[in-house]
Amino acid sequence: MLQITDLSVRYGRSVKALHGVNITVPDGKVVAVLGSNGAGKTTLLRAISGTLGLHGGTITSGSVAYGETRLDQMDPAGVVRHKVLQVPEGRQIFGRMSVEENLRAGGLASPAAGRDAARDRIYDLFPVLKERAKQAGGLLSGGEQQMLAIGRAMMAAPEVLLLDEPSLGLAPQMVARIGEIVRDINASGTAVVLVEQNASMALRVSDLAVVLEVGELKLEGPADELAASEDVQRLYLGGHAESDEEAEAELSDATSSIRSQRGLEVWRG
Repeated sequence: MLQITDLSVRYGRSVKALHGVNITVPDGKVVAVLGSNGAGKTTLLRAISGTLGLHGGTITSGSVAYGETRLDQMDPAGVVRHKVLQVPEGRQIFGRMSVEENLRAGGLASPAAGRDAARDRIYDLFPVLKERAKQAGGLLSGGEQQMLAIGRAMMAAPEVLLLDEPSLGLAPQMVARIGEIVRDINASGTAVVLVEQNASMALRVSDLAVVLEVGELKLEGPADELAASEDVQRLYLGGHAESDEEAEAELSDATSSIRSQRGLEVWRG
């Protein structure tokens, strides 16, 4: 399993982005990471994937481990070799390269013998990419580019896939399709860490969920229970508090409400 333990992250000398975060991602599960802008969601994925330093961030305490392997002591290439891959926010593909070339680039991290089979699996998952295999990635629609970004990562046969805002800027129908894609990927045995502003979709496709607020872990538990909470619905499914103080108060009330409804002990893995 993927284990984040007492993780704290800082940007520069003074910007604290994460504070003592503990999260467990069990094998074969989908874990949604929710929270408002600035909550630390993307920072969490960067810390896992080894790309934090590329953005001026530093892990100041804690660890990130996959099984017995300390990922926080590796560079991004080392993390990829251990089958943990991130799909960054913003559909970051190679625009001048064809769909097929983008997928081929993703397969460089995996043994050559399995690349054709991996590509065929991607084409089964995303038939539109097969239809546009020779087309430049930059000419695809936004939804197709997101499929290509996910497909490129899947070429390396990840055991853990980190998805950062995969539905960002997409039409509602495509958002629903992204949710189906997450389920399909997970059904093949890949664990998924799903960072999403679209909390409704994220909770619907996830087994477990955590809520970050200003870099701290505030809620965690089964996704369906969090989705059913009226307080969480108000805070993360469309409602907004009038001030930071009210947001903190409502979040505290939400935590107490959820725990009291079923005697919920905070899930720590």
